[in-house]
Amino acid sequence: MRAEDLLPDDLDQGQFNGTTVRKGTVGAFLINARMLADPRASDEQQRQARQDIVEALPALKALGLFEILQVRDEHLRRLCEGQ
Repeated sequence: MRAEDLLPDDLDQGQFNGTTVRKGTVGAFLINARMLADPRASDEQQRQARQDIVEALPALKALGLFEILQVRDEHLRRLCEGQ
Protein backbone atom coordinates (compact mmCIF):
# COMPACT_ATOMS: atom_id res chain seq x y z
CA MET A 1 0.00 0.00 0.00
CA ARG A 2 1.16 3.49 -0.80
CA ALA A 3 0.45 6.66 1.17
CA GLU A 4 -2.01 7.94 -1.46
CA ASP A 5 -3.93 4.66 -1.22
CA LEU A 6 -4.50 5.31 2.47
CA LEU A 7 -5.25 9.05 2.22
CA PRO A 8 -5.63 10.44 -1.31
CA ASP A 9 -4.20 13.88 -2.07
CA ASP A 10 -7.61 15.54 -1.72
CA LEU A 11 -8.12 14.27 1.85
CA ASP A 12 -6.36 15.69 4.90
CA GLN A 13 -7.69 13.21 7.45
CA GLY A 14 -9.23 9.80 7.79
CA GLN A 15 -11.00 7.60 10.32
CA PHE A 16 -8.94 4.79 11.81
CA ASN A 17 -10.38 2.57 14.52
CA GLY A 18 -12.93 5.28 15.35
CA THR A 19 -10.36 8.07 15.67
CA THR A 20 -9.82 10.95 13.27
CA VAL A 21 -6.20 11.03 12.16
CA ARG A 22 -4.78 13.97 10.24
CA LYS A 23 -2.34 13.49 7.41
CA GLY A 24 1.16 14.19 8.74
CA THR A 25 0.55 12.87 12.26
CA VAL A 26 3.34 10.28 12.12
CA GLY A 27 5.77 12.75 10.55
CA ALA A 28 5.01 15.33 13.23
CA PHE A 29 5.55 12.69 15.92
CA LEU A 30 9.00 11.92 14.51
CA ILE A 31 9.97 15.60 14.39
CA ASN A 32 8.78 16.11 17.97
CA ALA A 33 10.64 12.98 19.11
CA ARG A 34 13.84 14.38 17.62
CA MET A 35 13.20 17.69 19.41
CA LEU A 36 12.92 15.88 22.75
CA ALA A 37 16.22 14.12 22.11
CA ASP A 38 18.04 17.30 21.02
CA PRO A 39 20.19 18.66 23.86
CA ARG A 40 20.25 22.05 22.10
CA ALA A 41 16.45 22.40 22.22
CA SER A 42 15.16 25.00 24.64
CA ASP A 43 12.94 24.08 27.57
CA GLU A 44 10.01 25.68 25.72
CA GLN A 45 10.69 23.70 22.55
CA GLN A 46 10.85 20.48 24.55
CA ARG A 47 7.68 21.35 26.49
CA GLN A 48 5.82 22.02 23.24
CA ALA A 49 7.14 18.82 21.63
CA ARG A 50 6.05 16.82 24.68
CA GLN A 51 2.58 18.38 24.59
CA ASP A 52 2.23 17.75 20.85
CA ILE A 53 3.25 14.11 21.30
CA VAL A 54 0.74 13.58 24.10
CA GLU A 55 -2.03 15.13 21.99
CA ALA A 56 -1.14 12.88 19.03
CA LEU A 57 -1.01 9.63 21.01
CA PRO A 58 -4.68 8.65 20.50
CA ALA A 59 -4.24 8.95 16.73
CA LEU A 60 -0.91 7.11 16.74
CA LYS A 61 -2.41 4.31 18.82
CA ALA A 62 -5.47 4.15 16.52
CA LEU A 63 -3.07 3.64 13.61
CA GLY A 64 -1.38 0.82 15.55
CA LEU A 65 2.04 2.47 15.37
CA PHE A 66 3.23 1.12 18.71
CA GLU A 67 2.00 -2.38 17.93
CA ILE A 68 4.52 -2.51 15.07
CA LEU A 69 7.35 -0.21 16.17
CA GLN A 70 9.11 -0.04 19.51
CA VAL A 71 10.29 3.33 20.80
CA ARG A 72 13.96 2.91 21.70
CA ASP A 73 14.45 6.20 23.55
CA GLU A 74 13.56 5.46 27.18
CA HIS A 75 12.21 8.94 27.97
CA LEU A 76 10.02 8.98 24.87
CA ARG A 77 8.85 5.41 25.47
CA ARG A 78 7.75 6.27 29.02
CA LEU A 79 5.93 9.33 27.71
CA CYS A 80 4.09 7.25 25.10
CA GLU A 81 3.27 4.42 27.51
CA GLY A 82 2.18 6.73 30.32
CA GLN A 83 -0.66 8.32 28.40
